[in-house]
Amino acid sequence: MTNNPPVKICFVLCEQMLATSSTLPMEMLLAAESAGHTMPEASQRRRIDIQTIAISPDPVMVRTGMHWHPDKTINDTASYDLIYIPGLWRNPRPIVRRNAALIPWLQQQHQDGAIISAVGTGCCFLAEAGLLDGKAATTHWHYFDQFQRDYPLTHLKRQYFITQAGSLYCAASVNSLADLTVHFIQRFFGKKIASHVERHFSHEIRKSYEASGFFEANNNPHPDEQITQIQIWLEDNYHREILFPQVSERFGMSVRTLNRRFKNALGKTPLEYLQDIRINTAKDLLKTSNLSIAEIADKVGYQDTNYFTMLFKKKLEITPNAYRETVRAKLFRT
Repeated sequence: MTNNPPVKICFVLCEQMLATSSTLPMEMLLAAESAGHTMPEASQRRRIDIQTIAISPDPVMVRTGMHWHPDKTINDTASYDLIYIPGLWRNPRPIVRRNAALIPWLQQQHQDGAIISAVGTGCCFLAEAGLLDGKAATTHWHYFDQFQRDYPLTHLKRQYFITQAGSLYCAASVNSLADLTVHFIQRFFGKKIASHVERHFSHEIRKSYEASGFFEANNNPHPDEQITQIQIWLEDNYHREILFPQVSERFGMSVRTLNRRFKNALGKTPLEYLQDIRINTAKDLLKTSNLSIAEIADKVGYQDTNYFTMLFKKKLEITPNAYRETVRAKLFRT
């Protein structure tokens, strides 16, 4: 078995949720894990740890009338790699109000680096948390107008089934969520297993994530699949100490080859790419959190706050404090 840590995945439960918006991706992810056991490549074999969570330990009655017992409550301090927020039946406002305790939990999980996916009117939870302010989003078509009125700072993309804004994903429907889950499977398990799930799970899961969605890609498309895998690994591990000799060894190449292929594919070195990930994440935290500059520096992988500040200013020609003041003035201006 590979030494890769398990992928920690959490499914949020709330009343009047559409059970399929959780059970479908859950079964697809379990299929990916099972497929990985048959693959000879160690990098394909990963365990997943799936948990369900709700605001209380009481059973949650979903739209079908079925009662679903959560594994944990939001009072548990666990952090996750991937979080799924379900779709909601009919008007989401009452459900969001009754589950308001989820809002600070989602904000904290976002600060801790979780990928968060919401589907249909479940996207209102992300918008209510302010996480989609100034960012692309979508929702169920029937609630476009209400969503735009309730969350005017969100950039609603009516023509797209999937949107990505950093680590935040919105899917307009359960079918789109299936496409998005294939994308997540590729991210965690690799292209081979993602293709396996896509081919065998359902013939209707056929649209690629890239073809379905609006996404703010920082990366130029290129044909070097191994460099793509390294990009994904850096995006998943940017908050850790990263030494590129170890990265090159992990992916079976020399540091010189890593630098050359990265430069050919993206026009920048791996270090520059990592710095861009960290600075972009820091920008988001400066806008959406009250963390101190030192805390933000630590969360994006820099223990030396002075170095982080110097790098931030070098790339943006403004200090982190000044950037925070500027974006918040724009965000809250009436």
